[in-house]
Amino acid sequence: QVQLVESGGGLVQPGGSLRLSCVASGFTFSNLAMTWYRQAPGKERELEGAILSTSSTTNYADSVKGRFNISRDNDKNTVYLHRNNLRHESTDVYYCYAIDRITKYDYWGQGTQVTVSS
Repeated sequence: QVQLVESGGGLVQPGGSLRLSCVASGFTFSNLAMTWYRQAPGKERELEGAILSTSSTTNYADSVKGRFNISRDNDKNTVYLHRNNLRHESTDVYYCYAIDRITKYDYWGQGTQVTVSS
């Protein structure tokens, strides 16, 4: 069964940091380009950043550069989102998204809620 499962969300204080994980199963993980998105209620999903399947090259939205890092561990079939200096406006549901570079199929995880509050 092909699936993406995010974890690591929860309540974080302003200025704090977190690490989200997305575990892929049923895939050849090294074929997947992985992307993190966020979504606020009633709004469209916004791209945060991506990491390629082959070179681990990363790209980030301008709004998160310097506060955000994506990494992947191909041995654990996992991609990580490290986010620092969290603000109240970082409160959203965070999703991972995968595109298989061989099959061209794409997949979404179920999302994990992050709430930034004191």
